[in-house]
Amino acid sequence: MLRVKSRAGESVQQMIRRFKKLCEKEGLIRDMKRNAYYEKPSEKNRRRMRKAQRTSSYR
Repeated sequence: MLRVKSRAGESVQQMIRRFKKLCEKEGLIRDMKRNAYYEKPSEKNRRRMRKAQRTSSYR
């Protein structure tokens, strides 16, 4: 669970900006988008295999 404590003289907009950066750094938004719909296990494996081929072809 992410928490953002207010700093002295910090506005609400600045706190929200810091919270969004923390979410991005933790990968929370990416996980939410990935889990927004069901992905069959075979599709998941196929996506992982394609990613592995892409990364290995660059070497």
